[in-house]
Amino acid sequence: MDTLIVIGIFVAVVIVTLAKGVRLVPQGSKWVVQRLGKYHGTLNPGLNIIIPYVDTIPYKVTTKDIVLDIPSQEVITEDNAVIVANAVAYINVASPEKAVYGVEDYTLAIQNLIQTALRSIIGEMSLDAALSSRDQIKAKLKAAISDDIADWGIILKTVEIQDINPSPTMQAAMEEQAAAERQRRAAVTRAEGEKQSVILASEAVRQQAILEAEGEAEAIRAVADAERYRQLTVAEGEAEAVRNEFSDFDLTVVDAAEQFLSALDGVTDPERKRKIIGEVFIRVFEQEARRYPNADFLAQGTLYPDVIESVSVRGPSAVIKSHHNVGGLPDDMKFTLIEPLRE
Repeated sequence: MDTLIVIGIFVAVVIVTLAKGVRLVPQGSKWVVQRLGKYHGTLNPGLNIIIPYVDTIPYKVTTKDIVLDIPSQEVITEDNAVIVANAVAYINVASPEKAVYGVEDYTLAIQNLIQTALRSIIGEMSLDAALSSRDQIKAKLKAAISDDIADWGIILKTVEIQDINPSPTMQAAMEEQAAAERQRRAAVTRAEGEKQSVILASEAVRQQAILEAEGEAEAIRAVADAERYRQLTVAEGEAEAVRNEFSDFDLTVVDAAEQFLSALDGVTDPERKRKIIGEVFIRVFEQEARRYPNADFLAQGTLYPDVIESVSVRGPSAVIKSHHNVGGLPDDMKFTLIEPLRE
């Protein structure tokens, strides 16, 4: 009986020993083996033999990609704006022994490392840049922590920024700022419209004034042309009347209308006009006199009442109109002047 008990105990010990010595590691996992409390090796997937009671397996590490959620945190940007950001990291344990012996809890360590790096990166950016530069933040974040976790035998596959939003108070402030900006733009648009309206109205008034001025100028030119035509017509009529009156004489008629009108063009002062008329009158006679070298006398048929300026209430006026040559001829003319009648 005692022998059977001993045999039973022996068989049980053998079974337990075999169970402890033979290990089946599933696919996607690696087991860390310690021998007498010290790291001995890593068991790969499949059938593995260890020394019972001497070797132990304190850590079983997955070799699959691990999705590591990074909790949300408040981050202050360079321009002192508060935003809330979180991320997700995809890691893979390449060396289980480094992961379990290099850091107490590699998942917690990586979470804290990403949070710290994220605060540092966003803290160097403005609010607008942080909200619009996810790819840039992702690249900087991956570069900042990849080398650190590599020392733990962990590969960082990628890290993504899940959410990056202003804090509730900042969101309210941004909405107020956006509303104020919309109101400002609306006010600017209204002001620009009113300004443009005033400019267009002023331009219309200016164009109207220009058109009216051009119309008045055209009317003045038309009146001047009509007056010039009238004067020419009158002069031609007077010349024709003189020719008819003295048709029995050997008479030479000089048409100097263009000379007089050209000399008087643009002159408005009456006294100046009279002097110009007198000067042109003399020069025309001077030019025509060259055709008659034997002429000695210049006779005028103008009557005295036609040459005086006005009649005085106290008697006959002694003021002679300045466009008449009463009083003598220029020295360079060799004619003897026969004076007009005085009364």
